[in-house]
This record gives sequence, structure tokens and C-alpha cells, in this order.
Amino acid sequence: MMEFNYFKLEIFIPETHFRELQKVLQSVGAGHIGNYDCCLSYSRVTGTWRPLEGTNPFIGSAGEISEEPEFKVEVTVSAGILEKTVEAVRRTHPYEEPVINVIPLWGTGLQPVAGK
Repeated sequence: MMEFNYFKLEIFIPETHFRELQKVLQSVGAGHIGNYDCCLSYSRVTGTWRPLEGTNPFIGSAGEISEEPEFKVEVTVSAGILEKTVEAVRRTHPYEEPVINVIPLWGTGLQPVAGK
């Protein structure tokens, strides 16, 4: 089985919570690439979803399709801090079921950083 040293996180979040997310990612060391830190990118996207019965949505109502502007945030994370980064994102995120895609990166040219 191939071992990965780096992962990309894709996080979909309302624009109102972006700066808070950015601070949390910085505080755990996500986005550290070589001699740079706090590296991430974001773009505007439109998300759609339908909360099912028994949910407590941040936006929308059960049974109705919602369509809202969001930011898609992309950040590189080393394997050593992956779990704590995902946990920190979950604590910060306003959605009941946040979308956090964890994508292994192969052949990035990035060198592993000890302890990160």
C-alpha cells in the first residue's frame, strides 16, 4: 500500500465563516509549503442540498432544496497533522454535515516536514 505524505483538503463553507476557517487552518499548521505558510486558495461556488427530516440545517429547511453561494477552500496538509486539521475544521464549520474532501497527493515535489 502506498503511503502519502501530503493531502489536499477541499472544504465548502459559507463566505461568512471563511476568515474564521482561515485562522483555524493557520493555527494548526495547514498550508505549510516549503518556506511558505498560510497557503490556501478559495473560489466562489454554488452549493445545493436538501436537508432531510430530523436535521438541523444552518441554512435551509427540511424537505426543501437550498441553493447558496459558498467558498471552496483548498489547502495542503501534511500527513502528521491531517487528523487534527480535519477535527479543527469540523469544530469551526457551521454546517451540521460539513463537506471536507481529503485527497491524497502523490508526486507533489514537497518534502516531508518532521513533526508536521
